[in-house]
Amino acid sequence: MFVVDSMVKVPDHKADELIHIYKKRSRLVDQADGFISFQLLQNDKKPGELTVHLEWESKDAYLKWARSEQFKKIHELEKQYPDQELQGIVPKVSKYEVVAT
Repeated sequence: MFVVDSMVKVPDHKADELIHIYKKRSRLVDQADGFISFQLLQNDKKPGELTVHLEWESKDAYLKWARSEQFKKIHELEKQYPDQELQGIVPKVSKYEVVAT
């Protein structure tokens, strides 16, 4: 299994707005070959710290998705958030190979 985490920090008062956006996400990734799951995580001590957690069957499945037109489409939508503070979010992306369970 391959895991991709994208962590963003927003002002605490913007956290609910970002959560709402993700609750209404396009779900295009859900159709990708090798996709397992999506979760949006919120730090319990820092409400403005949110992490998109994606699980994939393999690194190759993730890379195929990351190079797809659907991936590009989703990330273009992010640039069109009406809120200027949310438009400028740059996630810290971490990728992991699951080596034991």
